[in-house]
Formats: sequence, C-alpha cells, structure tokens
Amino acid sequence: MLVDSFGRVATDLRVSLTDRCNLRCSYCMPPEGLDWLPKPDLLTADEICRLVAVGVERLGITEVRYTGGEPLLRRELPEIVARTAALRPRPRLSITSNGIGLARLAAPLAAAGLDRVNVSLDTLDRDTFVRLAHRDRLADVLAGLAAAAEAGLRPVKINTVLMRGVNEHEAAPLLRHCLEHGYELRFIEQMPLDAQHGWRREGMVTADEILAELGRAFSLTPDDPAARGSAPAEIFLVDGGPARVGVIGSVTRPFCGACDRVRLTADGQIRNCLFATEESDLRGAMRAGASDDELAERWTAAVRGKRAGHGIDDPGFLQPARPMSAIGG
Repeated sequence: MLVDSFGRVATDLRVSLTDRCNLRCSYCMPPEGLDWLPKPDLLTADEICRLVAVGVERLGITEVRYTGGEPLLRRELPEIVARTAALRPRPRLSITSNGIGLARLAAPLAAAGLDRVNVSLDTLDRDTFVRLAHRDRLADVLAGLAAAAEAGLRPVKINTVLMRGVNEHEAAPLLRHCLEHGYELRFIEQMPLDAQHGWRREGMVTADEILAELGRAFSLTPDDPAARGSAPAEIFLVDGGPARVGVIGSVTRPFCGACDRVRLTADGQIRNCLFATEESDLRGAMRAGASDDELAERWTAAVRGKRAGHGIDDPGFLQPARPMSAIGG
C-alpha cells in the first residue's frame, strides 16, 4: 500500500496523458499557450499501462482518473481505458476533460470501460467563455456533456471555477442548468497553479462566497459529513434534495488530512501532492530496465515523504514550477 508518514493511504491515481490543451483558460495558461513537452519525453501507451498496472495490482490503487492537459487529445485514450478496465482488481475509471471532442468519443470510451466523466464548464455565456478560454467552443462542450450522459457515463460531473469580476454571478444559473440536465456540479476555489503565477488570494472567490451566492437562489442543507470520506467536495442538498451541489474549498477549507491522491505526470514523474515541489522519476528508471518491484519501491518511497498539507497559507509557500496543465488534475 501507498502509505505516507501521517498514515494516509493513497488509493486514487490521477494520470496525466498529455500537457497539451485546446483551450487557453486564463487561470491555467497564457493565451499563446506553453512550450509543450517533447514527444520522446512523454510516456508511451505501453508505459502508462504498465505503471498503472503496478499501482493497481501491487500498490492498492482502486480509482484511476485520466487527465491532461486535455486527455481527449491522446489518440490512444480508448485503448488505454480498455487496458485499464481489464486489470484485476478492476479500478473505477474516469477522465477529467474540457469536453471538446467528447461528443465524438463518449460512446467509444464507454464501450472501452470508462465509468464516468468530469467536465470543466465555467460559464453558460458564449462571450464569457471566449474571454476565459480564448476559444469559441462553448457549443462543443455542451454537446460533449449531452453525449456523455447519453452514453451512460454517469454521474456526469461538472467542475466550475468562479473568478471575481468575470463569472461569479453565474453560480445560480450554472446550478439550475445542471439540475435541469441531471449533471452534478462542483464549484472549485481557484488555486495557485496558473503558468503565469498571477494568482492572488484576494482575487479568489471563496467557498463562503460561493455558498452565499447560491443561498440567495436555493435552500442548501449540508449532506451527511460521514459520507464524504476522502472526497474533496463538501456536499449540500439543494432545496431539500435529492439534488446536490458540491463546493471544493481547496484553499480556505483544505482537506489535506484525508487526502488519498497521488499523481503521475505525462512524462512519468510521481507527485505525492498537487503542490509538491519535488518529483520522483519512474520513466527514467523504467526505461533503464527497472523491474515492476523496483518501480513499486520507488513509488512507495515517493508517497512516504508526502507533507502534512499543501502549505498555501505558510509564509514560505512556493507555487509549483509546473502549472496545472503539466501536472494533471
């Protein structure tokens, strides 16, 4: 098992398949994009599947989520999903996507064994979408969400980041839209993971502000906290239920004490925390001939050194050198 020095057990693996993305969301990267990883640096499909198998079969991983950048840009994604679904014990399988291309791929991914999707959607207004993402693709995202639901990739979860002066007034309309379509909405506090290093705490819309804004339009009742477990979202019943909405207060309401996540980057580095400043190289060891046992030992050592928390409030906090697009969500 992947146990750190504080007794937390990592069972949820986030795997970045690429650092590339077809949007340029302002809280993630600049409009001109970034210098992408050279193709030889990326893990191959076989290497990804081998490392995931080590995690599932030897180290107790029970949930695998494929992320990016944008994972749908990885041509081998259906193959990777199918090979992961064939592992025993079978892990729960999901992806985090911006939704572009999901209209075409939802059915093939469901057939390959994908269980569900998380899709980023920060606005329902076309002009605001273009302002945020620097691309006119809102219609594609909405079509992707509908296709995911049609393909049975449920629950379809939506991740929303509210930004002050940009889309904070859309909290209630976004929740209404999700209730009407049967999607599950999660609001996420903006985190210091942008490539531009322009994040400022005072510019972040906090969990308290999100709940206050929703409370003007809906009656919110805290769900049973015992059911939360290691999940990052605080869940609230909407107008008495059964509909629910989640708020992930990554900054103001950290949940590090129950964290069960570990990350594998697209170039084969293990990160024991989203905000880690150090990584452990599995790609180099694997390409040098390391056995599965040796890879498992390296992975175990990497998780053992996990810090107690992300430390955003510490005076000496340093934002990771990698932006979110190069880490994987």
